[in-house]
Amino acid sequence: MANKKRALGKGLGALLDDSSDSNKRYDIEKDLLPIGTVANVLLKKIEKNPFQPREDFDENNLIELANSIKEQGVIQPITVRKIEGEKYQLITGERRFRASQIAGLTEIPAYVRTADDHAMLEMAIVENIQRENLNPIEIAIGYSRLMNDYNFTQEVLSEKLGKSRSSIANYIRLLKLPAEIQIGLRQENISMGHARSLISIENNQTQLEIYQDIIAQNLSVREVEEIVQNLGKNESSKKKSTEKKENSELTNHFNQVQEELSKTFETKVQIRTKDGEKGKIVINFSSQNEFDKIMKLVNKK
Repeated sequence: MANKKRALGKGLGALLDDSSDSNKRYDIEKDLLPIGTVANVLLKKIEKNPFQPREDFDENNLIELANSIKEQGVIQPITVRKIEGEKYQLITGERRFRASQIAGLTEIPAYVRTADDHAMLEMAIVENIQRENLNPIEIAIGYSRLMNDYNFTQEVLSEKLGKSRSSIANYIRLLKLPAEIQIGLRQENISMGHARSLISIENNQTQLEIYQDIIAQNLSVREVEEIVQNLGKNESSKKKSTEKKENSELTNHFNQVQEELSKTFETKVQIRTKDGEKGKIVINFSSQNEFDKIMKLVNKK
């Protein structure tokens, strides 16, 4: 359990680091402790987090949490920052915040801390990722926002979040999928494994067709992987066949021109090519007279 806490602390702790020392590490529990005690804040004074990466909240789960709060109260405080006047802005704990509203509470226990917009976004993303509350597309959007808004590279993000660079890259690639497939991933119509297989297909229409087959036939990830693999083999075969046909047509063209030149110059003419793109024309002659005759013909052309 101690190891797990340290792993979580690495991600959130690094993101809370305002110094230039990127190697500095914090402890998650220590960092979230405010100066002083937890304050009860009126719900009506709390604004939602505009940087919240999570967009989908299951209503049934919120109602279950609200019923639990009615019985036991809010066990874990939310985290807020103070803004102008007597207003607060939610940093983490939006499910608890929403459920408390449903439960009819007027106030909620909260850590009050200082955080700029940068830290707000980072903390909201990290909390949700660490608790595995985000769907893959929300995670991808969160990663993308951190990279675009704060010029994080995948390497820096990997270090800060304690995630592998390949994992971050795989999530971000999801945003290249057609909107219909992204919605399906949000709604759990397909899994991350399905989506990763679809990403490897270049044609969007083909991606959509296979996605629809997954839904209609309830295809497993393994079955989709096989479809994509076979698709790749077929595309490779078509490409080789096309190249062979083009080379054959090109060779026939050169042979035809070679015959026409031989007739024109009344001597043997050879066309030699390399890769069908470059080459040379060799015109044979057996005497000075024959050479002069060829030159006259060339000059006429």
